[in-house]
Amino acid sequence: MGFVSSSSSLDESHTHTHKIFLFSNYILLGAATSCIFLTLSLRLIPSICGFLLILLHATTIAAAVSGCAAASCGRNRWYAAHMITTVLTAIFQGSVSVLIFTNTSKFLGSLKSYVREEDAAVILKLGGGLCIVIFCFDWVVLVLAFFMKYYAYVDGGDSRGGVAMKRTGKVQSEDNPKDWPWPFQV
Repeated sequence: MGFVSSSSSLDESHTHTHKIFLFSNYILLGAATSCIFLTLSLRLIPSICGFLLILLHATTIAAAVSGCAAASCGRNRWYAAHMITTVLTAIFQGSVSVLIFTNTSKFLGSLKSYVREEDAAVILKLGGGLCIVIFCFDWVVLVLAFFMKYYAYVDGGDSRGGVAMKRTGKVQSEDNPKDWPWPFQV
């Protein structure tokens, strides 16, 4: 007796994974946009450090958009671009959040903010909290993207048009052992 899963439950699992993936990307879009506005609220025309922080959040937005495009069209080019940008933004978002929470006053000095120091520290820590959220959701999105690509590979939906595996639940018939190469003949 073996465990046989129905095709509809597998499709339902893929659909749930796809929906969670898109929802996580939408959360990334919102959090990165909020971080951009928080950075701009510290100073209307950002310094070099502020510009790099905004560029990091814009790259996060681009990664989330490429993730949505990868989920929609399923091409390897979008998948590779999404994975690379998501990994890089996750690493930098984690680094920025650590920097914000450990050296708040030095980070504010490099931003050259016009806001009072107490208020700017609160705004910056709000941005640091969002950076942590972005960091966590980046890794969630990476795991979900991996599972979605795996499901596509197993179901035969890879971009080369070939069928990698089929879920039939049947054991493949073995060839004649006499046809095997010499070391494997019994």
